[in-house]
Amino acid sequence: MLDETRDEGAVAAMMADVGRRAKAASRPLAIADAAQKRDALLGMADALVEATGEILAANALDMQNAGEGGMSASFRDRLVLDEERVRAMADGIRAIADLPDPVGEVIASWVRPNGLAIERVRTPLGVIGVIYESRPNVTADAGALCLKAGNAVILRGGSDSINSSTAIHACLVKGLTRAGLPADAIQIVPTTDRAAVGEMLKGLEGTIDVIVPRGGKSLVARVQAEARVPVFAHLEGICHVYVDASADLDMAKSIVVNAKMRRTSVCGAAETLLVDHKAAGTHLVPLVDALRQAGCEIRGSAAVVDMVPDIGRAVEADWSSEYNDAIISVMLVDGVAGAIDHIARYSSNHTEAVVAEDAQVVERFFNEVDSAILLHNASTQFADGGEFGMGAEIGIATGKMHARGPVGVEQLTSFKYRVRGSGQTRP
Repeated sequence: MLDETRDEGAVAAMMADVGRRAKAASRPLAIADAAQKRDALLGMADALVEATGEILAANALDMQNAGEGGMSASFRDRLVLDEERVRAMADGIRAIADLPDPVGEVIASWVRPNGLAIERVRTPLGVIGVIYESRPNVTADAGALCLKAGNAVILRGGSDSINSSTAIHACLVKGLTRAGLPADAIQIVPTTDRAAVGEMLKGLEGTIDVIVPRGGKSLVARVQAEARVPVFAHLEGICHVYVDASADLDMAKSIVVNAKMRRTSVCGAAETLLVDHKAAGTHLVPLVDALRQAGCEIRGSAAVVDMVPDIGRAVEADWSSEYNDAIISVMLVDGVAGAIDHIARYSSNHTEAVVAEDAQVVERFFNEVDSAILLHNASTQFADGGEFGMGAEIGIATGKMHARGPVGVEQLTSFKYRVRGSGQTRP
């Protein structure tokens, strides 16, 4: 039952109860065998397909509210569901079900000179709090991934997608109960009150082990500023494509248009195109024309505007903007060194691509650009756990501690050491 209470004391008590139930559920979940978790996941996927009508009806309410609230087109693109997207959620869960179970995997093993046999073994993190905005599919992805890794999860989606997320969550619970796992292993926060987020960031009386934020800059900034538990940071996606003088022009046009226009609202969408000044005469105008033909607005640096006068002039803020729209900023740079310098200054360390045939250029780009995902001759829109073979992802972590890049089942585990002896004592 959705609770819209504004009483902070009531919210705190409600969330503390959610945390206690998640903690209790995490213990049997941590020792559930692979077959039981797989059965639960397949049950979730089946339930999603069976409930397509109910999910789309719930989504229609969210879309109506978004329209009445004047939400942007990019926001509505993230929010909207159709039969294909519901099937994609179900397929993603089935892909997760087919992944190897990470829990209990021996990551490394060795024997010490004194005969102690040591193993490093994957274990669940415990209870994960996921805070996200507008994308109802995250409800399915996050719930399934956390379950596969043996974790309980508390999901707090945006109020704008609450009807969709609630309908999807009901399907996840059906899968859990079908497999004999505790329904509290996947919980959705039962209130739209923003105070619930604050309670999660406090750790719910020590029951939350890690927070994963997935949303805009303001959400992530709040989580990083207020969280009292570890955070897998997912910052905005200010992604770059660098087109080198050695790039094949037809390939570059295909990659750049896809990187920007396939879906402009995803975090892997390219926001800035960097073109080697040595290729200005051959590559720049065709690339800009291809983008414009695809419906993209161009904002160019002074040198770019000189060559393509009928485009907008970029201002300083453009180089650090995540547009979430059909807009791209374009700059001429002094080869790969100039591209690396620009990326180092403006990137959010999410995803960058280099289009080049010169192997030395590619190696320098890969060695010197410090972002979570780097691609050669491929679109930035491949920055996705599903495309990496992870089944799905909770988000793209841009920090450097524990998880970086797509956060899939392996990234949702920790490890412990098992040491086997035969009577050894330490002198």
